[in-house]
Amino acid sequence: METWDAICARRNVRSYQPGLVPGDHLARIVEAGWRAPSASNRQHWDFIVVTDRDRLAELATVWQGARHIAGAPAAIALVLPEPADDRARVLDQYDLGQATYAMMLAAADMGIGTGHSSVGDQDKARAILGVPDDHQVAYLLGIGYPADRSLRPIMKPNRRPLDEVVHQQHW
Repeated sequence: METWDAICARRNVRSYQPGLVPGDHLARIVEAGWRAPSASNRQHWDFIVVTDRDRLAELATVWQGARHIAGAPAAIALVLPEPADDRARVLDQYDLGQATYAMMLAAADMGIGTGHSSVGDQDKARAILGVPDDHQVAYLLGIGYPADRSLRPIMKPNRRPLDEVVHQQHW
């Protein structure tokens, strides 16, 4: 898939086909996050790839928006250290957003769907994943082939009109 097609085809997928995502595809998705830009090249992130069915089911309980993780063939937990100050928090969150989107685009390029989730119960998420107490499980990214329809460029996305969003020179 061309980059523009992957951008246009990417959508949140929360219902997945049964079956595994090949390991080399998961490795490529994680590498895309690893290659994402990071402020001052700090790379404060860690990524945990989860394919164990029981562990995925447990992760689905850490937030109301994480239920789809139980049905995903794989998930990636995106982990950050507790920030030293507000500046570090902002930079780390921005970096993690870039890493997440890089993973989503890499997955879409291979026809693999992704669906993100926040994490509400940090203690439970850390326990499930063995994450140290001085880190937070910031997000989960469900990964799998879409159950309903394959990824393809969306010709008429359900978005605010572009001319209402983009401003030239001033508001």
